[in-house]
Amino acid sequence: MRTTTQHFREQYRAAVSPRYNPWLHGGFVLAYGALCIAVLCSTLERVQPLEWLAVPVSLLFFNLCIYVVHRWLGHHKQPFARLFYARHTGDHHSFFTPGLMTYEGRKDWRVILFPAWLIVVHSLLFALPLWALLRLWNGNVAALFASCTLVGYLAYEVFHACEHLPASHPLARLPWVRQMRRLHELHHRRELMQERNFNIVLPLMDWLFGTLHWQPEEVPAPAPFPDESTPMTRMQHQIEIPRSAAATLAYAASPRCWPQWHPSSLNVLGDDGPLFAGQGFEEDIHAGGRSGHLSWQVREYLPGHRWRATARGDHGLELQVTYECQALTGERTRFVRTLEYRFDNLLMRLGNQLLFKRRIERESAASLLALCETAQQAIPLTTTAPASSPS
Repeated sequence: MRTTTQHFREQYRAAVSPRYNPWLHGGFVLAYGALCIAVLCSTLERVQPLEWLAVPVSLLFFNLCIYVVHRWLGHHKQPFARLFYARHTGDHHSFFTPGLMTYEGRKDWRVILFPAWLIVVHSLLFALPLWALLRLWNGNVAALFASCTLVGYLAYEVFHACEHLPASHPLARLPWVRQMRRLHELHHRRELMQERNFNIVLPLMDWLFGTLHWQPEEVPAPAPFPDESTPMTRMQHQIEIPRSAAATLAYAASPRCWPQWHPSSLNVLGDDGPLFAGQGFEEDIHAGGRSGHLSWQVREYLPGHRWRATARGDHGLELQVTYECQALTGERTRFVRTLEYRFDNLLMRLGNQLLFKRRIERESAASLLALCETAQQAIPLTTTAPASSPS
């Protein structure tokens, strides 16, 4: 997945004009927005206390508008908003993915900032009509309300830009920016981007509509092996499964189903269905001729592409399993399972080399054959595929 993202980034940057200047881009947006705000505010005359309420009301209104546009137009195809959907989900979310959320060069700002002309459209088709309409009732309220929609636009641009800065940047370390940066990072997970964290500046509408999702940043646990040179035993197996990549990975990433197809899995205690990053579960196993217990933590889930989890077990066992899916022609998937593990006990490391490793290798290979069989029983075909001729 990371290779795919890097390839997309390279193609996107190649298409950006060499004359593109992010300072000119951002500077024009800020200058034009500030000029419009200044013009609107110049019409204010003896603002009364109640008229100042237009400021919080307009900011709340704009917060709602951003939420609606982001959620229903940015992540759901609508005939009248195809360009916005393509730029947002197609470009922005393909360019910035979990683990690759920060800009790396000046051309990257082209996919962070809105097109420079959009603030002109916003001022002429949104702020100006609002001002003209409200002016029929109260000129001060009209000026405050319209100018605050422009303030909201600029705040969106500034905060969104800060949320794609490196974590070490002084602006990214500011308390509120740091929190919003984390919410935005969670939003960029493929399993969350259509359902969670649509606000950029203030997550009020996410909270009101129940779409706010918070998950603390993972704090790396102390290394279980003081000697970092302790080698990991790594084994990888793959198989072709005649089912779609998304359905295959969802089934394999459902630990409650593991005893159905993995010969080493005896019992799993956890939630049903595919588990997302941050969720945990417990498993009783019998692997390599030995019984044991594993405490798992899911680290990554990109539906249809990749699922990764780590576990700790008895005798200083630490392991990581990764499932990766590649969609093939027709409704077929190349499924790759990678297992990495090690012990901190010298005796167990010796036993692994002499005995456990060969048994676990056989069990891992057998698990994929069983997965292919059970997946076909558990996952219905979405289309009727023509019978293939024998090769």
